[in-house]
Amino acid sequence: MFYSRKINKDTQKVEVWECKWSNKGTGLAKKEYIRKIGDEEDINFSHDDYNAADAVCWAPGRTIGNIAVSSEEAFGMFEGASGDDAILPCQIIPAGKFRNGAKRWYCKTHQIHWGVKADYTAASESGEVRCSNHHTKMSYVINPLEIEFKDFEEIGIWCSLPPALSSESIEKRAPKIHVHKRFSNKANKTVDRDFDAIVCSYNENLGLFKNSEITRIQVTPPAAFEFVRSIEESRNMSCITCKKCGYPHLDLGDFAISPHKKHFCGNCGNDSIWSTEPIVSTPLKPLHDQFSNSNQYTVPDRTLCLDDYAELKFELWSSTPAVLWTAQRPQEKGIHVHVYKNGKRIVDDTFGKVVFQGKELQRSEMWENMVKNTLY
Repeated sequence: MFYSRKINKDTQKVEVWECKWSNKGTGLAKKEYIRKIGDEEDINFSHDDYNAADAVCWAPGRTIGNIAVSSEEAFGMFEGASGDDAILPCQIIPAGKFRNGAKRWYCKTHQIHWGVKADYTAASESGEVRCSNHHTKMSYVINPLEIEFKDFEEIGIWCSLPPALSSESIEKRAPKIHVHKRFSNKANKTVDRDFDAIVCSYNENLGLFKNSEITRIQVTPPAAFEFVRSIEESRNMSCITCKKCGYPHLDLGDFAISPHKKHFCGNCGNDSIWSTEPIVSTPLKPLHDQFSNSNQYTVPDRTLCLDDYAELKFELWSSTPAVLWTAQRPQEKGIHVHVYKNGKRIVDDTFGKVVFQGKELQRSEMWENMVKNTLY
């Protein structure tokens, strides 16, 4: 069961209903209204009454409900394990009043306020309260990889980006989340691959956020990309918390490019959050600071001349700072190179100096190429 809102065509009041999903042999989830809880203005209904679902969902350049979907209503819409074309139902919650004193609501799914005349007109026609962004297509992953932090494991999380330079044409793509996981002091990794999105869980006693109920952080490609980009491009980064709901704020898209003082809560719609100085805010910052044992960097004393492999396939990247790095050794800062022979990788390492066509490659230029090749 979950709760949903619809507008009464006769009274124009917003009503809260208990609902359920029903497939009825069609394979498509259909929402059924079971019983009316009451008019929103007459009942004490908390938007926190939604049931949690094991799903992570996002859209390029923005986030959904603090990076993750957290309602059973949205969970019922997914037909596969992952995808990039989900049309999710709105999750409408009370959000105070407009400046003119009229009541307003907020859609956690699509991050836009509801309650202007055009919203009421649209709701009267459809019979359901939906925000103006409800047709936005979202990417999603059901039951994502969950990372727990244990003393006997080394964990590294990076933002996986397209190559900066390759012997073959480079296809632009969206970021992914790359995870290294191994037992301490062991050479072989138990996990070493890209994921669409992951979840990091931690003990609530750590107090990473003011809201003590938050013990999981969903790491999505847009969030990881903007986090790494802020480090690489020396933006002032921190994490500000909403004073009303206690949730951390995430800046994405244009808001992640220019540090600013006024912020907007993606969880409750509060638009009066101020930082003491211009910042880019992300909940990945407390996670990074808590679990990254070494944020020191070292330039490796290794040199590679790609001209020595002129007939072979290669790809190279600017190394990027980890979103999270629990190992007790510095991260290497340089240019990472893959060289392939007969389908096998014969070079897989990070170098302090890489020469290509007689010239030394610059790491900063490789980073710029990676950004240009990234869809976000």
